[in-house]
Amino acid sequence: MTVSSAPVADAAPRNWVDRRAPAAWQPYLRLARADRPIGAWLLFWPCAWSSALAAIASGASWPNPWHLMLFAIGSVAMRGAGCAYNDLVDRDIDARVARTRSRPLPSGQITPKQAAIFLAALLGVGLAVLLCLPPFAILVGLGSIVPVALYPFMKRITWWPQAMLGVCFGWGALMGWAAAFGRLDLAPLALHGAAFLWIIGYDTIYAHQDKEDDLMVGVGSTALLFGARTGPALTALYAGAVGLLLLAVFLAGGGLLAYAGVIAFGLHCLKQVRRLDVDDPALCLKLFKSNRDAGALVVVGLVADALFRL
Repeated sequence: MTVSSAPVADAAPRNWVDRRAPAAWQPYLRLARADRPIGAWLLFWPCAWSSALAAIASGASWPNPWHLMLFAIGSVAMRGAGCAYNDLVDRDIDARVARTRSRPLPSGQITPKQAAIFLAALLGVGLAVLLCLPPFAILVGLGSIVPVALYPFMKRITWWPQAMLGVCFGWGALMGWAAAFGRLDLAPLALHGAAFLWIIGYDTIYAHQDKEDDLMVGVGSTALLFGARTGPALTALYAGAVGLLLLAVFLAGGGLLAYAGVIAFGLHCLKQVRRLDVDDPALCLKLFKSNRDAGALVVVGLVADALFRL
């Protein structure tokens, strides 16, 4: 039986899905995490970084608007597909974790078959978006299939599932450049490395919400691996991300405003580390969500640099 009115414990109270979405749609929107859009933002920002960096390198005054629109739609669709796939694989584990047992699959709001059909529909949207890009960008996008498929299983075999998430969520750092130039160069590779380290950092913060449950069910995370050393580990990860962002800007021929955006990003990340209390789940979630603003700072700097060419 479908229980469409049941809210999810780890979503914001009275979010738009619970308040406004038709009851029959609610379980599917929850499965796609439409009730918490932070993941779509975090998937989109590396794409926007890459498009903006390509604009600087090509001398354009603005990132390609068509590419940005496609990346925005694709980020929403593929983030939803990733969540649906992850929940299908993890539904037995989620049923044993306090924060996730109210999600649509473990709580019985929808069946695995319904979730699989919904996943196929989201993948269809993602494929349609991908096919609107130039041929080389399509090939680059197809390269993400393997890491995305492997990601849900990483927590079962390694302490570093966040590293595989970094590969997947950072893939967009390659896409904007590939779509603009029909090739990959050192600048987007450095950008992907920066996104990779940033994502490991912020997802480690997120994972501290579940560390006791993860330990109980026997899955790994960098939150468990780093433990009390999380602060120094995050400092190293974020410092590496800043260094690689600066390198990417240099390789693309960026100017002062682009560098300023990266420095603002670094200061934001430093603030996260200084405020972090790994034993305060509510604070961990708040700091994790603040990375929406961190990613935006890089975009603002890159776009401003392309516009003003200082």
